Amino acid sequence: MFPTLSETVSVAPQITPEDVSAAKAAGFTAIINNRPDGEAPDQPPGESIAAAAAAEGLAYAYIPMSHGGITPDMIEAVRKALEGQRALMFCRSGTRSTMLWGLAEASAGKDADTLAEAARAAGYDLSPIYGVMQQMAAR
Repeated sequence: MFPTLSETVSVAPQITPEDVSAAKAAGFTAIINNRPDGEAPDQPPGESIAAAAAAEGLAYAYIPMSHGGITPDMIEAVRKALEGQRALMFCRSGTRSTMLWGLAEASAGKDADTLAEAARAAGYDLSPIYGVMQQMAAR
């Protein structure tokens, strides 16, 4: 149902509060929202998804990524939100979530080629940030 990036992380386009119960049934323990509130008029407010996650006993993190780019604080926040969780990350299409995942994993020393291949297999392209992932993984 949700494209898989790793054993513990999947991504999705915009979810609704009703999708949260399906996420729990699929074994997720956390929802990570990477879409800024108010980006589109038909977008459910993050608060409603947070409330649905709380009602299902799931962890919830709001780490919005606007088109202004990615910051080191965002990467660190995603890395921490993923620790010990089976997480479903979402944004408008899943692309920004995939990029944040790739950078968070690379910052933890994961191989950039492996991350890029996992993203590609899930239908996402990490080539715009591949060089940065390589640098981060090498640290």
